[in-house]
Amino acid sequence: MIPINKVKDIIVKHDNLEKELASGKMDSKIFAKKSKEYANLGNIILVAREYLNFEKEKKGLDQILNEKNNDSEMIEMAKKDLKEIEIKKEKNENELKIFLLPKDEDDDKNAIVEIRAGTGGLEASLFCADLFKMYEKVCSKKKWQLEIISISKSDAGGFKEVIFSVNGNDIYSYLKYESGVHRVQRIPETETQGRVHTSAATVAVLPEAEELDIQIKDSDLRVDVFRAGGPGGQSVNTTDSAVRITHIPSGVVVSQQDEKSQHKNKAKALKILRSRVYEAEKRKKDQERSSNRRNQIGTGDRSERIRTYNFPQGRVTDHRINLTLHKLDEFLSGEIHEEMNQELRLKEQNLKLESLK
Repeated sequence: MIPINKVKDIIVKHDNLEKELASGKMDSKIFAKKSKEYANLGNIILVAREYLNFEKEKKGLDQILNEKNNDSEMIEMAKKDLKEIEIKKEKNENELKIFLLPKDEDDDKNAIVEIRAGTGGLEASLFCADLFKMYEKVCSKKKWQLEIISISKSDAGGFKEVIFSVNGNDIYSYLKYESGVHRVQRIPETETQGRVHTSAATVAVLPEAEELDIQIKDSDLRVDVFRAGGPGGQSVNTTDSAVRITHIPSGVVVSQQDEKSQHKNKAKALKILRSRVYEAEKRKKDQERSSNRRNQIGTGDRSERIRTYNFPQGRVTDHRINLTLHKLDEFLSGEIHEEMNQELRLKEQNLKLESLK
């Protein structure tokens, strides 16, 4: 049974947003945000209003059934109507339950993804590149726009680190399940005795924060410029185009040197820094509301081992939901990545539904 006050809150919020939007007394960014919220509520408002009328309808039908003077035909019709509205009530209740599930306010945001090679040396950097290629294919399949922000290459085509942004619809709601430690088990090409090596890479998925989400004062930033350096300390730029930005209150530091323009490097660094500071604030709030974390799949912590890619056995296992798919090649090619993601989302939804009971 859903508390009636929660259903009434949906209707009140919808009506208030309608008045606010009609007034036009807000800037364009806030208007866009409230318009999105209003459209979201519009998907459930009819269901909410119908749900509030059930008790009134049921009371009227109960009166017909309890009235001794009513003929049998009228009573049969009332019984039929009562059965129909009870079926409809159950359907509406399920829709409202799903709508009322605790939501991640960042689900509709774009994302910044950071992949770093972990333990395993060269093999870890090759795996880092494999993960990047997998996300590239997933984004292509979903028609999302992927843009590399910075990249640090290693030998043999591997990556020590790669940071990229992904733009499109509901990006974070999909990619957030990728945060954590990804482990690979395979025989490296340099291994002469055929032994399986275990390596790892860390993935961090940050909701892309906008200025509306978090206010960062210029006075809280220290900006240092320096000359960009290439591999082995080679100078790749004769001007001070590289930028290092420190957010003094949080201690978050971001360096950027991929662009030849200092202005472009600063813009990219600020983009990453804003998202990292926003994520740190979000994590702090989540820890304060620790009960909410228990309703989520994993912690979202980049130190949590979430998945193992086993090449000799051709399988990928997600440890959070104990799901193994024996289709490793298809998973890495992005073909069945959705299958794993759907199971993760379904499990989290079920956990949240349990918390509403």
